[in-house]
Amino acid sequence: MTLDELTLRHTALLSARYSGTRSVSYDGKTINYGTDAELAAAIGDVERRIAKLQRGAGRVLRTHAVKDL
Repeated sequence: MTLDELTLRHTALLSARYSGTRSVSYDGKTINYGTDAELAAAIGDVERRIAKLQRGAGRVLRTHAVKDL
């Protein structure tokens, strides 16, 4: 998913949560969440994915030791 798609999904999830409904529609699909906890978990998942995309690739640190004789 692209950052724009995730942002739209995040907005839809927040709108549903704050309006008190448990169904979210986007991209022609409708998803019904059973509890507020499920909706909160979906919001958290989307927020983590957005943060990961914004962060970019992680850095790789390789240690190198030289033993002087």
